[in-house]
Amino acid sequence: MTDSTAVVRDLAERARVAARSLALLTRAEKDAALLALADAVAAATEQIVAANAEDLQRGREGGMATGLLDRLTLDADRVAAVADALRDLAALPDPVGEVVRGSTLANGLQIRQVRVPMGVVGMIYEARPNVTVDAAGLGLKSGNAMILRGGSAAASTNRALVGALRSALEAHGLPQDAVQLLEGGHDAVTALMTARGLVDLLIPRGGAGLIQAVVTESTVPVIETGVGNCHVYVDVAADRAKALAITVNAKTHRPSVCNAAESLLVHRDVAADFLPTALAELAAAGVVLHGDEASAAHAPEGVEVLPASDDDFATEYLALEMSVAVVDDVDAAMEHVRRHGSGHTEAIVTEDRAAARRWTAEVDAAAVLVNASTRFTDGGEFGFGAEIGISTQKLHARGPMALPELTTTKWVVEGDGQVRA
Repeated sequence: MTDSTAVVRDLAERARVAARSLALLTRAEKDAALLALADAVAAATEQIVAANAEDLQRGREGGMATGLLDRLTLDADRVAAVADALRDLAALPDPVGEVVRGSTLANGLQIRQVRVPMGVVGMIYEARPNVTVDAAGLGLKSGNAMILRGGSAAASTNRALVGALRSALEAHGLPQDAVQLLEGGHDAVTALMTARGLVDLLIPRGGAGLIQAVVTESTVPVIETGVGNCHVYVDVAADRAKALAITVNAKTHRPSVCNAAESLLVHRDVAADFLPTALAELAAAGVVLHGDEASAAHAPEGVEVLPASDDDFATEYLALEMSVAVVDDVDAAMEHVRRHGSGHTEAIVTEDRAAARRWTAEVDAAAVLVNASTRFTDGGEFGFGAEIGISTQKLHARGPMALPELTTTKWVVEGDGQVRA
C-alpha cells in the first residue's frame, strides 16, 4: 500500500463514520449547521482573502490565464456570496427521506422507495475555491461526507475555507470529518479515483483533460460533468434586439465559466442584417472573433475576424473569444451543434414556434434554451441553491446537479408477518 493509498483510506474510513452520523440528522439540525457554516465563512473573510491573495500571486507568476485567475479569485464580496449560498441551501427542502414512489400490495405489504444519502462523495476540481464551500454545504444538506481534492492553484484558499468549515462543524457538535481536504500530487488523486468500496461516488469538475482522466481511470462510480462548448443560434425568425442582447450576455457576462457561449451561429438570410452589429458589439467588449468566410464577410470596418478552423469551433475558450459561423437553416445549425457541441447548453433565438420545438426536441444537450442566454444553465438560477456541477451524461443525473442528485434510493418494505407462498 502506497502512502497516498493509506492517506485516502484513512480519510474515507473517517468520512464513512461521519456519514453515518449525518444520515441521522433531521432537516432542522442540518439547516442550523448550514447557517453556522455560513457565519463561520463570513467571519473568516479576512483570512480567506489573504490566503487567496497567495494563490493569485503564484498564479500570476506562473502565467495563469486571465479567465482562470477570475475563477480563482475570492474577494470579500465573493466570500459573502459563498456564505449566502449556504444560507440559501438551508432554505431548500431536504431530499433525504422523500418518498419517490410507493404502494400497498394486496397482501398488505407497504413498499416505499425513499431517497437516502450516497454516503462518501469525492470531488476533484480545479481552481474554483467556491466549489469547496458549495460541495461541503450540499454534502451536509444531503447527508453525505465530502472528500475534496481542489486544484493546487487554490491550495492556500482551500485550506483556509476547509479549516473554517471544520471548526464550525466541531463547534456545532457535528463530526469534522464530514468535510475533508485531500492534498498531495497525482498519486493522491489516483488513490482517490481507485478507492472503490471506500468512496461511493466521484464527481470531477473542471476542464476536459481533468474530466476525461477521471472518467477513464476511476474505478469509483463517476458522474461526468462536462465542458461547455455552448452555442447561440440566431434563427431567420429571430427578434434582432433579443438576439443581440442574448449573444453579448452569453459571451461576455462571465466568459470564464462553463455556461458562457463559445460559438455564434447565424441563419444566412439574416446574417447581413445581424452580424455587422453583433460583431461590432462583441469586438467592442474585447471578444476575439474566429469566423468562417461568410461571417467574416459581414464584419464592419475595424473589426477583425480571424479565420476559424474546426479546432476553433470545437474549443471551450473560457475567455473573451468566440467562434462564428453562418448556416443555411435550423438543420444546418443543429448539425453544427452535433459536430462540435459538448452536450452542455444550446440556445436558439427565434419567434418561430416550430423551429423552437424542433430545437428543444432534436438538440441533444443537458439544457436547451429558447430566447434566453446560456448563462442561465446554473443551479442557483434554476432555484436549486448551490450546485455540485453540471452533468452532461445521461445516467442518474443530467444538467445542474444539486441536492436530489446527491442521493440514491432505498426500498423500505414493512409487513406484519407476511411470507411468500
